Order: sequence, then structure tokens, then C-alpha cells
Amino acid sequence: MRIIVATCSAEYTGRLTAHLPKAKRVLLIKGDSSVLIFSELGSYKPLNWMAPPCVLNERWFDVSRKNGDKQGGAVAILKAHATKSSDRLVVRLYEIDSDESYDLGIDPGLMKDGVEDQLQHYLSEQIERIGPGARLVRREYPTPIGPVDILAVDGNGVTTAIEIKRHGDIDGVEQLTRYVTLLDRDERLSPVRGIFAAQTITPQARTLAIDRGFKCLILDYEDMKNQGDTDLTLF
Repeated sequence: MRIIVATCSAEYTGRLTAHLPKAKRVLLIKGDSSVLIFSELGSYKPLNWMAPPCVLNERWFDVSRKNGDKQGGAVAILKAHATKSSDRLVVRLYEIDSDESYDLGIDPGLMKDGVEDQLQHYLSEQIERIGPGARLVRREYPTPIGPVDILAVDGNGVTTAIEIKRHGDIDGVEQLTRYVTLLDRDERLSPVRGIFAAQTITPQARTLAIDRGFKCLILDYEDMKNQGDTDLTLF
């Protein structure tokens, strides 16, 4: 893990265009070359990022020779571009306060609380709750940014990523969005649809999920535990 604290600007181009003006921020660069840009205030989420699979290139300027002036005073430019799309993130560094690398070792992964883990367990065993003819591919299907709770194939043969929460909010929908985006880049799986499953889902999360093309599935924990009939609602 590489952590850079610097005054920087950033441009994202591709399927969307976004600009971050010059300001002091924190850059996280992971071993898979993914880049995440954070600010001091606001959401815990990055302001912008390039998810793997991607390639990262760096260009450093000799400021003593004023090469940086050609780039508006930048001392370095980091370019991360996706390997399976035209998406590109260009970060210009102007003043660097810190640039450190750390070996974090192998992470055991997120240990979920009992109820959420059980919801995942029961739904994987009762996968036809997402629709007739569905079949399980595997639980905790790995992606470059962490495992999606369940990967399945629906009755029409479409790959389906399922994110499970006890209480579904907007953050959970954003998490599912990132998983579906990455999985959909794999030609063996594409097209990939998403299902947001939870015991309760906030109105805002439901609206966002539907806008993203996802289905919302309400889970009755007691009913699933007893493996009885259920009146799950699939919107």
C-alpha cells in the first residue's frame, strides 16, 4: 500500500468525465495499481478512483530544470487507465508532503456479524428465492475490491451478483454497483445484473438501486431459517 499526501488535481475521462481542482488530498495506491483519492472532509468514500484491472504509469519532472512548468507546475503525473475500457484517471502532483509505502501482508477478509452471515448462508441454500430456475455459482465470489456475497445464475442464464445486508442503505447499493461494474468486464460473466437483498431497505436505497437497474429483495430471516414458505417481495 502506497500513501501519498500531496497538493494535486485530477481528471477522469471515459464513460464519465469528472474534475478535481487543485487541493491537498490523500492518494492510496494499492498493489493491483488501483488509485483512490480522498479529502479531509465529507464522505468516507474516495472523491474519485480507478478500479482494477488497470495499469498505472508515473512521470516525474526535474523541477530544477523547470520541466514541471510545462505541466502547470506539476512535479509528477500519475496516469491510471483501465485495461478493458477507455476510462482513464490522470492525477497531477504539485507539492508532496509524504510518499510512503507499506507491506500490509495478506488480509483475512471481512468477518461479518452472525445475522448477515446467516442470511448469506440461507439464501445460498435457497437460491431459487431470487427466481425460479436460479442456481448458485458460489458464496464470497472474489473480485479485485473484495468478495461479492453471492454469485448466481438466474433462470434465464444471466449472471447475478447479490449483495446482502441486514439493513440496506445507499452505501450498500454503491458497493453492489462497484461489484457489478467489475464483474461485467469479465467476458465469461457478462452481462451481469445485480440484486440488493436485505431485511430492510431504505426508500433512498431502493430508489437508487432501481435507478441502477438492480432488483431489491426483502429477506425474512426467521422464515428463511425455518426453510418455510415466504412472501419475499422482489421489486
